Amino acid sequence: MNTTDDLLRDLFRERAEPPEHMARLRDRLASAAQADGILDVAYRTVDSPIGPLLIAATEVGLARVAFAREDHDAVLQELCDRISPRVLHAARRLDPVARELGEYFAGGRHDFDLPLDWRLSAGFRGTVLHHLADIAYGHTASYAAVAQLAGNPKAVRAVGTACATNPMPIVVPCHRVVRSDGSIGNYRGGAEAKHALLALESQG
Repeated sequence: MNTTDDLLRDLFRERAEPPEHMARLRDRLASAAQADGILDVAYRTVDSPIGPLLIAATEVGLARVAFAREDHDAVLQELCDRISPRVLHAARRLDPVARELGEYFAGGRHDFDLPLDWRLSAGFRGTVLHHLADIAYGHTASYAAVAQLAGNPKAVRAVGTACATNPMPIVVPCHRVVRSDGSIGNYRGGAEAKHALLALESQG
């Protein structure tokens, strides 16, 4: 039976192999790493109507959703620095997340039913993000209204910062938070992505 070290050596030795062979090898490596208890963060990328998304999860749950404009390599480094250096491409571990995102973008899912790992959102930012689920699909709320929900009506700017640094956009719906004048405001994925998400939800 191959050890994790054996599979790592195979992976580096066979990088010129066809993609399907590499995918099988990565799956075996991920399984071995998980069995050895050395897979702390699993990740993969998925295609979406707003561009490729990197998704990453721990044993606790989904920890990160990242847009292409964030630089996926930088996101993986952030996961190494803030959660664990034991980060590995493990597509199958993320199948439930990929499936629910696909259902959402197809218009068939209005709420996500995924376990979440909140460790990248501490303090008041975490409080704000926990309240975003109170904004129903197809609706929006102002930064001021979210500040009130979070128990600090004066913390409008802090709400903006929490939304701008939300580690799990789309799943934790910061795109539903807009300015009091109705304008869209900033978004980690860019204005076009925010418009696209709100337009998708307005049809449901």
